[in-house]
Order: sequence, then C-alpha cells, then structure tokens
Amino acid sequence: MPASNKERHRTGRIGWLRAAVLGANDGILSTSSLVLGVAAAHATHSNVLVAGVAGLVAGAMSMAAGEYVSVHSQADTEQAELELERAELKTDAKGERKELMAIYVDRGLDPSLAKQVAEQLMAHDAIGAHARDELGISETLRARPIQAALASAGSFAVGAAMPLLVTAMAPASGLIPLVFGTSLAFLALLGGLAARTGGAAVTKGAIRVTLWGALAMALTAGVGSLFGTVV
Repeated sequence: MPASNKERHRTGRIGWLRAAVLGANDGILSTSSLVLGVAAAHATHSNVLVAGVAGLVAGAMSMAAGEYVSVHSQADTEQAELELERAELKTDAKGERKELMAIYVDRGLDPSLAKQVAEQLMAHDAIGAHARDELGISETLRARPIQAALASAGSFAVGAAMPLLVTAMAPASGLIPLVFGTSLAFLALLGGLAARTGGAAVTKGAIRVTLWGALAMALTAGVGSLFGTVV
C-alpha cells in the first residue's frame, strides 16, 4: 500500500499519549493543589511561589524516574519473552510452527490455510510472527522507557507551569480563587484534548478530569487551612 494511502490508527499514539496526559494532568493538579494548600495556610506570596517552583522541579524528576523504571520493567519482560521464544525456535521450530498454526485456527482460519500462513510468516520473520501473534508484542505498542520518561517529565513541567504562572501574576488577596478556577479550566481543556486525540467523547473526558481535580484541590486547601489555623 502506498505511503500516502496508508491508514493511520490511534493505537500508535498510546505510548506517548498515556505518558503525556498523565504528566500534564499530574503537573496541573499537584502544583495547583500544593499552591492552594500553602496559600490556605496563610503563607506569604513569595513562599507560595517558591513551593510551587519546588513542586514543579521535584514532580518532573519524579515523573521521569517513575515512568522510566516502570516502562523499563515492561521492556525487560518483553525482551526476556523474546529471548525465550528465539531459543524455542532454534530447538523446536516444528513445534513452534504448530503452535502458531493453532493460534490462527482458533482465530477462524481453516487448518490448511492456517498451516500455510504459519509457514510463510515464519519463513519471512519467525520471531516477529511469534512476538505479534503469540506474545502480543508489536512495534506500535512496544515499551519505550526513554520516550515515556521524556514525555512524562516534559508534560508535567508544562502542566505545572500553568498554575504557577497564575500564582506569579495573581494578587495575594485573590490567589486562591484564581488558581482554583484557572486550574479547573486547564484540567477541563486537557481532559477534552486527550479524549479527542484518543478518539473518545470530549465532554466526558473533560468532566471526569475536572471533577477529580476539584476534589483534590479542595481537600488540599482544606488541610492547609486547618494546619494554618492550628499554627
């Protein structure tokens, strides 16, 4: 099929989209919650801003490290499975061919056709056929630790910068309502954009993210206000 006519599917976006949405959502929510909690505890405007910047840096690094370790574990598992499959192909190619044939029969192919398909695919790329059809590992959905780490850290920093910018510009008297309101707007925009990119319902995506964000920020501000009053 010519490159210009090749279909483009959204599954190719799953790897980076998941990491980017998680990072941006966490960046907006954790930073705005941190800012609201510190502000509700009656801290000075400069202290609130410092706390927000510290949250941005720490959060971005944490997201990158966590995503890298998590996805790298998945990549290690995939690699171990592929190495095992390569060894089995060397020691029992006939048995592996029968195994692949059985998979195609279970999917609805006639046994004779399944045998031909298995033989041809294994002749072309044996490990690729088994990785895709036996193990469920494809190039599109394969774990990419560095890509996931960079997407998470970058999107977290971008997300965190939004409420942080509002904090820097807002007057001390109106900081809490301004950060709360704009952060909800940012979360709704992110939820809708992520849903649209992934092919889901935009309104549902926006509402889901906004409701959870409002709850998290309200609870954090409540805790800050409580401790600020106690002190």
